Amino acid sequence: MGTRVDIAIIGGGIASAAAALSLAGRGRSVIVLAPPSKESHRTGESLSPAAHALLRELGLTDAFQAGPHRPSHVTYAAWGTALLAQRNSIVHTEGPGHVIDRRAFERMLSEAVSREGMETVPDTLADATRAGDGWSLTLSGGERVDAGFVLDCSGRAAVFARRVARRRRADRLVAAYDFVTQHDETVEPTPATLIEAVAGGWWYATLLPSRQLSLAFFTDPDLMPREVTRDAGAWRTLAAETHFIQRWLESAGYAISEPARLTSAGTAWLEPVSGPGWAAAGDAAAAFDPLSSHGLTSALWGGRQAALAALASCEGNPEPQRRYTATVESAVRNFVAQRQAVYAHERRFREQLFWKRRAAPTR
Repeated sequence: MGTRVDIAIIGGGIASAAAALSLAGRGRSVIVLAPPSKESHRTGESLSPAAHALLRELGLTDAFQAGPHRPSHVTYAAWGTALLAQRNSIVHTEGPGHVIDRRAFERMLSEAVSREGMETVPDTLADATRAGDGWSLTLSGGERVDAGFVLDCSGRAAVFARRVARRRRADRLVAAYDFVTQHDETVEPTPATLIEAVAGGWWYATLLPSRQLSLAFFTDPDLMPREVTRDAGAWRTLAAETHFIQRWLESAGYAISEPARLTSAGTAWLEPVSGPGWAAAGDAAAAFDPLSSHGLTSALWGGRQAALAALASCEGNPEPQRRYTATVESAVRNFVAQRQAVYAHERRFREQLFWKRRAAPTR
């Protein structure tokens, strides 16, 4: 006989924490199934202004404001032009977004979940089968969990939802990324974010609260120089082909000393994003091109809304789940259309393969 719960949350990231906090004190038995945290330094630091309301709903405003995060007042972009354009946060009525310390942010979420007394099992999903109106989940360690509803918050892997839904892709974008340390600390680095389009893709750099520079190059797998993940010199050479990024590195005293790491960054989504007794949230439901800068905020929103839909479903009300599904599907359609328009705005490199691929409509 395995553990029986009303709702099982799969995953240990941001969407999972938002879901768990949204279910706390709601009178339902909940379990979180997540592998042990590795406390790794991952890319993804932009929290949009819309996140303020979500953090407030999750009871995290004070904890967030006490964290080592910095307001994101200025973004510069060389996109569609050789000039550098500036966008200021004053255009946002919700106030500025933030560049977060990712590890501190995830630690804050984890500690909040622990304070709520949520049962967490440090294990991964091995199998899932339908059992009556719910699901029978078998974990890698052999334990079984019977759940009335499953929330898949396991990121792009979508370890549960891939078994019951189709994964679609708009592209296969990947990112080579690094966290670059300042070698000349007498220089005060500009607290800004910079995006620069180049012939083979586009670059992103932002100053982290730690004064490290988060640096990433986005392109397709077959266009990414393989040496950048093995040779720091090749990674430096690639960065040197930029104009504004390289000037920022040099003028602010940053030096690339390690090879880049590689991660998936493409636009992908599930069809459908929910079904009888289950729903996906965060990147498991829809992972957007990082150009949107809404990944973290979407994870908070998705985790919370999917959890509230699961709660309503357990109480016999399917309407919130239908609304959640419709909202995510609409967001995917809108983003795919907007993504094409944004990439089409960069016409300097329209004959280059990376940009040609994004000129064609997604099917």
